[in-house]
Amino acid sequence: MKHISGQSPLLSSVAELLKREVDLDALLGRMLDIVAAALGAERATLFLIDPASGELLSRAAHLPEMPRIRLEPGQGVAGYVAQHGALLNLPRPDADERWYQGVDKRTGFQTRSLLCLPLRLPEEPTVVGVLQILNKKEGSFSSNDEQLASALADQLGDALQGTSLGGQLLRAPSPTPPPSLDYRFNRIIGAAPPMRRLYERVLRAAATTASVLLCGESGTGKELIARAIHYNSERRDRPLVKVDCAALPASLVENELFGHAAGAYTGARRKRSGRLEKAHQGTLFLDEVGELPLSAQGKLLRFLQERCFEALGSHRTVTVDVRIISATNRDLAALVADGQFRADLYYRLRVLVLELPPLRARGPEDLQRLVEHFLSLYNRKHGCTVQGLDAASWQRIRAHRWPGNVRELEHCIEAAIVLAGDGLLDPGHLGLPESPGSEELSPSALSSGDLRPLAAVEREHVLRVLAAAGHNQSEAARILGIGRNTLGRKLRAWGIPRAH
Repeated sequence: MKHISGQSPLLSSVAELLKREVDLDALLGRMLDIVAAALGAERATLFLIDPASGELLSRAAHLPEMPRIRLEPGQGVAGYVAQHGALLNLPRPDADERWYQGVDKRTGFQTRSLLCLPLRLPEEPTVVGVLQILNKKEGSFSSNDEQLASALADQLGDALQGTSLGGQLLRAPSPTPPPSLDYRFNRIIGAAPPMRRLYERVLRAAATTASVLLCGESGTGKELIARAIHYNSERRDRPLVKVDCAALPASLVENELFGHAAGAYTGARRKRSGRLEKAHQGTLFLDEVGELPLSAQGKLLRFLQERCFEALGSHRTVTVDVRIISATNRDLAALVADGQFRADLYYRLRVLVLELPPLRARGPEDLQRLVEHFLSLYNRKHGCTVQGLDAASWQRIRAHRWPGNVRELEHCIEAAIVLAGDGLLDPGHLGLPESPGSEELSPSALSSGDLRPLAAVEREHVLRVLAAAGHNQSEAARILGIGRNTLGRKLRAWGIPRAH
């Protein structure tokens, strides 16, 4: 990657944003603001090449007159640069035969000078887009401007690879046409109708301070949605603090939430702030809120009513400004009916309710988008060169019901990449059953001798992942989505010695 005077103005400006699930158009728009300012230009446009059609789509632009520019393959200066992969500097675009006047005619904008560059992802030869910079405010674009623009284009390619679009711009082979590039939030993959409806509700929730309850099966991405709400809200620059209610022993929940005073109990030698206090002016995310013990539910309810609390062992009232986002994969209404969850707290938490769709309800295009995203992500992470999936693997992927949803799919693809290393993934790498898990088995299948107990299937898969991870138990546990101690217990139960 090129740098100017040792600086990385684009990357340093967006590095923090790339960690957040921000609106991708806002993120890319910020990048273009930096490019235009650095070049002393009036406007800049980012075109991405749609792998489905070969067309150039303006994904971000200083373009108040129209929502989006669509160019046919090879059309205009941008189309020429996309096909030939070389920079063009045109002091008078209207005098060049490659210039397409249609956009200026539609917008009323007059392009006086133009600098256009191909866009590539790091260490990839394929042109995935075009950066077009319009109208140098003083004179024409110089050779120094070309060098600076090239460095910024390299940095923009680096930044793009860190977004959800990175894995979609270089498509792996698949038996069906790839879905068009269409993503709303960074790191959240999906454009199926249920996801589009969810995105609209996320933006509405982000515009308020109301409590939000996220409902959905395990592995549907509730934490990502919580982060998207926070980082697209006015609290984006304040803390987002997570509490995993299922992971905390009941005796520690109140301490974690509200903190304690010095001397509150044996061993409490000094004051400790709780998560609520740490989230002041920000957001508290209560994951698996249905697991909160009743005693902590009562104290949380009082906080929501009065916006203040007392730490354990203290008589000092602490007032904080915190927004609450909760998530659960349980039926809270049923827990209320069973007396396991307070009705008054339930209604306080569910001011806005967002239902996250299961993966099986999102359709084959979203499934393909996610597979391609994880292929790109874990190829880079593990230094592998897996090119895609063969037809039988795609069939196996589509037949599976994915009870663990996106999390299960992610772990499946990562483990398969580690096992394969390169080439195409085949069904043996995936470790998925041949028939959909939701279908009833026939009596002949049950007596065929091909079926095995769940424990045997689990053991085989765990050992395959462990071998693929080079017997590194920490890495294998991460791929499997379980704790290292949990993996250790399983291995000991199977009589497998501890890895060195």
